[in-house]
Amino acid sequence: MAVTVHDVRRIALSLPRAYEALVRDRVKFRVGRLVFLSLSPDETEMGFGYPKEGREALIASEPDKFHLPIPSDMRYNWVRVWLHALDHDELEELIVESWRMSVPKRVYAEYVGERVP
Repeated sequence: MAVTVHDVRRIALSLPRAYEALVRDRVKFRVGRLVFLSLSPDETEMGFGYPKEGREALIASEPDKFHLPIPSDMRYNWVRVWLHALDHDELEELIVESWRMSVPKRVYAEYVGERVP
């Protein structure tokens, strides 16, 4: 079963400190001022935080699913994906890992139930 924008919203907004904002016709999910997830205006694509050094390998592994961000976003840790190509588990993994890059380590540790010193 294909994922929907409602699935994206449900997962993203369940994460600590995450909130939704509308910026230039794009739905974006943030932690503070950092964007960790965004949807294209037509809601067919999702941009998400991903380490730059792994970007090319991720895209090469599944080029029909993942693609480069727009040129102005190439300087960021960012990749895009077609929503129709994702299943629910993969969607959740991408969103949580992108969010993890935006929150303090302590917040992530508490989220996954790790003991925080």
